Amino acid sequence: MAVRPIVIHGEPVLHRRAVEVETIDEEIRRLIQDMYETLDASRGVGLAAPQVGVGLRIFNWKSPVDTGDAPQRGVIINPHLRLIGKISQETPDPENEVEGCLSAPGYSYPLKRSDHVEVQGLDAEGNPISFEARGWFARILQHEYDHLDGYLYVNRLNPRWARRWKKVVKREGWTEPGYSWLPGQDPDPFGHDENEEEAYEESSRA
Repeated sequence: MAVRPIVIHGEPVLHRRAVEVETIDEEIRRLIQDMYETLDASRGVGLAAPQVGVGLRIFNWKSPVDTGDAPQRGVIINPHLRLIGKISQETPDPENEVEGCLSAPGYSYPLKRSDHVEVQGLDAEGNPISFEARGWFARILQHEYDHLDGYLYVNRLNPRWARRWKKVVKREGWTEPGYSWLPGQDPDPFGHDENEEEAYEESSRA
């Protein structure tokens, strides 16, 4: 198992649809284990395969909030996500509806999400899994599923926050490929101390 570099906005793999996994073999299982290691080292709540440079439809999670019937820590292959709750058109709450992303490190913005989703797919052994998610867990799953379709959460920001993000992209140079960071070696871009035990009820990093 190994911690893999997390690629940053501008890397092509983040901006195109990931492809379905055809066979769950040793290579896929090794990728999944590396994703778990990388997620733990990043102190995030979710990670999609494109974020470690692999354009396959896989993501994992480690939720700090109630996951209902789903495991607190898990992985899903070739997922399908269905919104059950509608996404409100109201302005997102800048205190309680903030997201961050390991592929847009160091920045967080408010975003509306559905409060209720259903997810179906395969587990690491190829067995079918299906569950519903609510609240922050639903937010985490939507965030990761977006990665598999070539979207980052910043692509969904309302005009006010999108303008701020565009300035960040220009300032950081994240319009070009080649940027990444290595969890556990590079400084934590979200500034959390290694010994912090932090539940991410108020902002998710995925």
